[in-house]
Amino acid sequence: MSTDRRRGTSVLNRIVVVGAAAAGLTAVETLRAKGYVGGLTLVGDEPHPPYDRPPLSKELLTEGWEPPSTWLRKQEVMAAVDVDLRLGCRATGLDQAARSITLSTGEELPYDAAIIATGLRPRALPFGDGLRGVHVLRSLDDAIRLREALAKRPKVAVIGAGFLGAEIAATARGAGLGVTLIDTNAQPLERQVGVEIGGLVADLHRDHGVRLVLGADVVGMARDGVGVRGVLLADGTTVDADLVVVAIGSVPAVDWLAGSGLPLGDGVLCDAFCRAAPGVWAAGDVANWPHPMVAGARVRLEQRTNAAQQAMAVAANLLAGDAGGQPYAPVPFGWTHQFGQKIQTVGWCPPDARTEIVSGSTAGREFVAAYHRDGILVGGLGWNSARGLRQCRLLLGRPSAELAAAAAGV
Repeated sequence: MSTDRRRGTSVLNRIVVVGAAAAGLTAVETLRAKGYVGGLTLVGDEPHPPYDRPPLSKELLTEGWEPPSTWLRKQEVMAAVDVDLRLGCRATGLDQAARSITLSTGEELPYDAAIIATGLRPRALPFGDGLRGVHVLRSLDDAIRLREALAKRPKVAVIGAGFLGAEIAATARGAGLGVTLIDTNAQPLERQVGVEIGGLVADLHRDHGVRLVLGADVVGMARDGVGVRGVLLADGTTVDADLVVVAIGSVPAVDWLAGSGLPLGDGVLCDAFCRAAPGVWAAGDVANWPHPMVAGARVRLEQRTNAAQQAMAVAANLLAGDAGGQPYAPVPFGWTHQFGQKIQTVGWCPPDARTEIVSGSTAGREFVAAYHRDGILVGGLGWNSARGLRQCRLLLGRPSAELAAAAAGV
């Protein structure tokens, strides 16, 4: 890295972005859009071009989508970005002193600045690994294998009723398959949106014929030779299944950074500018940083919108140098589609918050729920009610009474 003596700032000649999904792709595009003309490398451990993950649990599984439908950019658009795209190879190490990244091919990539956008890897159960009929869903290849298996019309069990597990269950049931959704909590999506809204999600699934087994601990898999034939529960019962999807959450993909000296924990630990160390930034699911809306706490967001927004912020901060840039303080936004219902969230919807239906009707499945903590509005959820959710977004972080006054037209 050289120095521009006229401005007293470092000149970036080589930037390496590790992770070729939404965050990594957005980072390289933003760098070019902001005028960076130096060397730019994007490393991805999958052989596919950058693709979108939300369709993997929905359209790709049963609606006839083929892999190119998930690609984030056409080939000619990628070529115009002028990026050295390294697909099908993993980053295996980062040396801060040498400013280089090692690939699984043995190659060393020198960098003046690096962006880590390696995302997540599925959390595993201590049993069932390698058993035929047991699946996870994170990658495009995972989705293709699962789609092929679902086409054989199996009896399906999904372990984990978070967003991903509930979406897979809804998609499989929508295709006419027998589906059982299993979770340790009392309601689906309880960790994500609380017991009250989770109960409404449970009703939605039951109304469409999904069998729910809640408050249940999974202790093993029933086998039929080398294949699965069911899920064993702690109460001694077995949920019959020819196909099992394990969707019990994910962990940040930071194993390759062991020994790098970077601060690691629940992801790559960054400052308010998403900088982890001199010359190293992080973006997307893997980034963990202090958010001003969550006093005294760090956050890590597993949301598609955040992947792009944070990558744009990181690119801008990187180009601004150590003395510039802006703290990254987004309003979290997420969504899920299940059985034709669109559920959106803004801010934080913690299970211990006080939940209040502020407009619409839960019976009609069109409403807005507000989440309050210590008299402050911290989040909102819109169920088929995108317009109504906007008021919650505008008043996040404000006293709860202001939302009540706005709803009353005061």
